[in-house]
Formats: sequence, C-alpha cells, structure tokens
Amino acid sequence: MAEFLDLEAQDGVRMPWNVVPGTKQEASNCIVPVSALYTPIKAFPNMPVLPYSPLRCRTCRSILNPFSIVDFAAKIWICPFCFQRNHFPPHYASISDDNLPAELFPQYTTIEYESTGETPSPVPPVFMFVLDTCIIEEEIAFLKSALSQAVDLLPDNSLVGLITYGTFVHVHELGFGQIPKTFVFKGTKDVSKEQLLEQMNFFLKKPKPPTGVIAGARDGLSTESIARFLLPKSECEFALNSVLEELQKDPWGVPADQRAPRCTGTALSIAASLLGACVPGSGARILAFVGGPSTEGPGAIVSKNLSEPIRSHKDLDKDSAPHFHKAVKFYEGLSKQLVHQGHVLDLFACALDQVGIAELKVAVEKTGGLVVLAESFGHSVFKDSLKRVFSGEYDLGLSSNGIFEINCSKDIKVQGVIGPCASLEKKGPLCSDTVIGQGNTSAWKMCGLDKATTLSLIFEVVKKDNSDAAVQSASNQFYFQFLTYYQNNNGQMRLRVTTLSRRWVAGPGSIQDLIAGFDQEAAAAIMARLVSFKMENEAEFDPIRWLDKSLIHLCSRFGDYQKDTPSSFSLSPRFSIFPQFIFHLRRSQFVQVFNNSPDETAYFRMILNRENVANSVVMIQPSLISYTFHSAPEPVLLDVAAIAADRILLLDAYFTVVIFHGATIAQWRKAGYHNQPEHQAFAQLLQAPRDDADATIKERFPVPRLVICDQHGSQARFLLAKLNPSATYNTESSLPGGDIIFTDDVSFEVFLDHLQRLTVQ
Repeated sequence: MAEFLDLEAQDGVRMPWNVVPGTKQEASNCIVPVSALYTPIKAFPNMPVLPYSPLRCRTCRSILNPFSIVDFAAKIWICPFCFQRNHFPPHYASISDDNLPAELFPQYTTIEYESTGETPSPVPPVFMFVLDTCIIEEEIAFLKSALSQAVDLLPDNSLVGLITYGTFVHVHELGFGQIPKTFVFKGTKDVSKEQLLEQMNFFLKKPKPPTGVIAGARDGLSTESIARFLLPKSECEFALNSVLEELQKDPWGVPADQRAPRCTGTALSIAASLLGACVPGSGARILAFVGGPSTEGPGAIVSKNLSEPIRSHKDLDKDSAPHFHKAVKFYEGLSKQLVHQGHVLDLFACALDQVGIAELKVAVEKTGGLVVLAESFGHSVFKDSLKRVFSGEYDLGLSSNGIFEINCSKDIKVQGVIGPCASLEKKGPLCSDTVIGQGNTSAWKMCGLDKATTLSLIFEVVKKDNSDAAVQSASNQFYFQFLTYYQNNNGQMRLRVTTLSRRWVAGPGSIQDLIAGFDQEAAAAIMARLVSFKMENEAEFDPIRWLDKSLIHLCSRFGDYQKDTPSSFSLSPRFSIFPQFIFHLRRSQFVQVFNNSPDETAYFRMILNRENVANSVVMIQPSLISYTFHSAPEPVLLDVAAIAADRILLLDAYFTVVIFHGATIAQWRKAGYHNQPEHQAFAQLLQAPRDDADATIKERFPVPRLVICDQHGSQARFLLAKLNPSATYNTESSLPGGDIIFTDDVSFEVFLDHLQRLTVQ
C-alpha cells in the first residue's frame, strides 16, 4: 500500500492498475477499468513553479517532460506521446546532461508554470449571496448571524451582491447608500438576460449597444451601473449588514394547507444572468442558502398543496414524479449558462424537508460548486462549513476558471470523467466510442476547484493482441499527461502539468505483474463512483447484482484455488481487502437508497464524486477505533463483536462521526465519576475520543455531524447501521456485555463463504 501512497504524494494520482493490462481483451478481463483518480491542484510543498512558458510538441501539443528523450548534441527532444522530433528554441541553448531545466528532472513529474507576459490586473473574487426568506423567524436569525460572520471573513477587495427571494425575487442595490433599494421580479416568470438589464436600468446613462453580446464593462455596460449591484466589500459592508439586520420572513401569507411559495429556480436564474452581464469569465460564486422545497416558477420540485408529497426514490423509479424531469431540464440549462460564464453555484441546503438537491445536482456538479446539507441554519454542520469556505485556517484553496486536458499514448483512449467538471466537447482521436460520465472530449471546464477536488478518469485500452514479443520489450510503457490551467486564489493564472508512465503487460504470465500493481483502495473508489453513475443513468440497473458479478469474476481470475474446492481458495494480499470493500459498498448509502430521500442520496454521491481515495474509502468502509483502560486506542474490525460494555468506540463514517459509550462506561459517566479527582484515568478515557473526533472534524469539508451516544440508546443506530451483523437475533447468544443487530442482512462471513463457492465453480 505504501508505494501507492508515495506515488500519490508525488503526483496526486492513484490508479487501480499500476501495471496496465496491455490489450483490449486483457483489460476487459480485469473487470475494474483502467482508470485514475487525480487531484489536479493538490498542494505539494516542494513542487517548483517555473516563471516561463512551457515548451510544447509541435504535433500533439503535449508539454516537455522527464519522459521525453533528449539529444543534447543536436538540441532535439522526442515527444513520448507521438514520437515527433522537436527542436529546442534558442533560450534552451545551454542545455546539457548536467545543466537540465526543471521540467526534465526525473523527480519533477508534476510541475507548475506561471504565466508570464502582460498579465491583466487580477480580477477580485465575486460573491453573490442568494437567500431564501420563506423560513421561520428562528432560522432567519441563525442565517443572519452565520452570514454576518461570513461577510467579515471575506477579503476586502472582493465584490459582493445580494439577492433575497420568497414569493418574489428581490435584487438589492447595495450601491444606493441613502436608503435600502431593491428591484423586485415575479417568482413565477423566468426573466431573460435582456429583460433583466432593461428592467434594472442598466441603459439609462449609456444606451444599449445595437448588436453583440452584452458582457461586463468591456462590452456595453458602464462600470457605474455594475457597481450598483456588485461592490467591493469594504464599500458596501455597512449597507449589506443593515439589509441583513432588517431581513424578515417572507411577508406573504401562506394558507394552512399549502407550502410557502418559494421561487428558487427564478432567483438562481436571475443571479446567473446578472453575473453573466456584469462579470463574465471572472471567478464568481453564487452562494445559495435554501431552506425548503421550490414550489413556484421554473425548477419547482413540488406543487404548493401539502396534499402532494415531495418525490421519493419510489416515485423516481416508477417515473411518477411530475415535476422532476422539467426541473432537471431547467437546471441543466442553468448549468450550461454558468459553465459558459465560468461561474460556480454553491448550495447550502438547511431544512428538515427536501429542498431539491436531486434536481440541482447537475448545476452544482458541473460548475464544481460546494454542497452542504444540514437540518437547520443553526446546526454546526452548516455554521462550521460556511466558516471554512472563507477562513484561512485549513484553507480549502478555492480556485476558479480551470480547464483540464488529457493527453495519452495512442493505444489508450479516454471514455470520460466522473466528477465536478463539464465537457468542453473537444473531440479528437483520444476519445473512445463508449462514454462513461462526461465523455467524447479530451478537455473539461472546471469553473470551481479546490485543493481536494478529485476527478476519476476512465480509460479504454484499444491495443489489439500482437504476438510480436520484440515490440513489447521495446516500448512497454503507456504515458499519460494531465494539464490543468487555473486561477489560484490570488488571481494568478497557473498551468499544472503531471506526466506519468505505467508499464503494460500482456499474454501468459502477466497475471502476477497485474496483481503486484493492484491498488485495492483506488479500485474500491472507482467501483463506488461507477455503480453510483450507473444507478443514476441506466434504467433497470441492478447494482447489487452488478457488484457481485464483478467481484466473482475478479476473484476467479486473480485468486488461487483448485476447481470445485472452496476451502482451497485464497487471494493475494494485494486483493485481500477488496471483497470487504465491496461488501460494505453494497450496504452503503450510495447503493442502498432505502431510508434516504433522493436529496440525501444525491448529496452523498456528489461528495463521493469529488473526494480523493482516502476519503472515499472512509465513506465506503468507515473506520472504527476502540478506547479501553487496558490498552492504547486501536483500530478494530467494523463488526458488532467490537461492542463491549467497558469500551468507547469512535466511528468515522465521513458524513457522521459517532462516539459510542459501552453500557458500563455510560453508567459511570452518568454517576459523575469523571468529575472526581481519584478517577482521573476515567476522565482521560472519556476525553481521548473527543479530541480525536475534533481533530477529524476540523480538517474535513463539509463538516461532519458529531453524534455522542450510549449502548442501547436510540442514537446508537448511527453505529449499528454500519457494523457487520455477525451476531443477529437468530444466532447463538452474543458475548456478555456485547450487542446483537436486529437484521436479516447477511454477515461478511456468509458473504465470503458464498463468494468462495461461486468463484471456484
């Protein structure tokens, strides 16, 4: 495992197959696709940043890298992707074996270029706050206090705008200092960009240009008219805070049998059009704070009548959710507009009810936005996550305007990317005919990205079988190059280049090589993303069956066994934990939608699709640590047998962190022993999991929910739901002080037993 972590620390890449199956047939026999999880702007402390432009191959446009073959005498380099011979330009004249530029150093496979030349003055970041006011007074108070803290944390030069909405959409003119002034739009009607500019008096002083697109101060708008709605924070802080202080619940009355008329879609559409007219192409973010389901205008997810329930998974499966497809279509249009403008939609959904994340998912995911789901605007999950977006400690490293491109050897094609990006539709010889995720392109737009954003790239090996052994030994490397152009949070444009090479093998005897290069954690993360993607996009898809078949095929190909004797079955250590990952993935919230709303499922999958391997593995198979008097904290198996009366367990399931006190510990705690000086050791035992949980919570986004519970208490369900049910109500008695799980689910032992029987057939 360690060598895969070293590769990730050098390049930010994890691949399930680090020795690649070399032919189309071999690759399809490997079940898990040839793929990579790549974190484009992962922070590397000792990565060089070069102050000049990169040198490109004149045929395939790939960038000079440590795998290029260099002829120092002739001053020529050969591109490893297309074998084109390129001449070095004059300023590389002094290049020699002991005088290499940084991009040829073998250890700098990942490197950054700073764009030089006349850089325009960096555009300040833009934040457009869009607030829902159809929420109860108490929630409004929570939202106000959270926002005023957030506004304090904004950089002084950042431009800020404010839109509030309920029955109507109110665009606040923060630049009009004397009295609060707003423009009001009807919530049920979609407003085009032209109508918006017309009605908001953008053309009073400067007439509207007769032709062309209106885009910002360069094209047709005066800077004064933009500054009415988007002001530097330092200038509008007072106006903004006074509007927030006077913010009230939507004044329009709501009949008892109806939902509040809430026009989320119209408000987001107006925010997008306003930013598109005023600041196109700059790193602008729409931060939407939503407190309930949208019931009016485009993008409504449910009617106003309370007699109509909000769609459930069953409704979506039976295609009986009347508003769903219309709303998704509307948000797809909005996402196209935002991607074209280069703007990001961040969603903070705080409600006990569903708000429509399942419909909004496409707009948030394609623009690379952040998403936070909590029960209330007063919940620590929301408040702490919002602080993390702006505060410097544990900085997210928000960047904008990214473009991500792939180049690879000619025997490999790109099927697509699953993750927070949008296709730029750059078709070419690299694109495979089968598409997974955002495919048919070799370039993607990432309007918003941060240090942790991770894309999964799915490849296809197209090389046909060739029996010529000489060819194999001569060039048995596949090369990949990932380019990421982005604007960092200081406004500078950067180009990050990562170039990788992986050995390929084919033919008899290649199985041991494949096994040696198998990264089971990366494979589990890829399978989780694939199964989520298929569940959303393929009709009649049976996820459990697909996962089981994949696992059986994989084990029968890479396991050691004698035919028809299950007891002889064994897996190499490289594969040994993979069945366990699949067992937990089958039970996880990504596959089991029962007891989750479509919003929650969409939320979990959006976060899975943007996190790195380590975090994805925690979501699939949570970690469990045991604290006792007798030993130091130690990891234990995720099994009901881990519960004991004199233990404290700490479960990290990524979205929730659970501290579980055994029955005896809970009794002692209730008796107050930890407050007595002679029981200092007990106080320390209680505090240790709290400290570890706080450390986890501090560095994670969105901030997880902390649950502290006791054995046999109602909140203990958060732990029990994740444990392997090795002791259930119909097995023999459990250990004294232990616990059982009331379930008919199979336990991991039974699962493995069946797996072995089916594999050896």
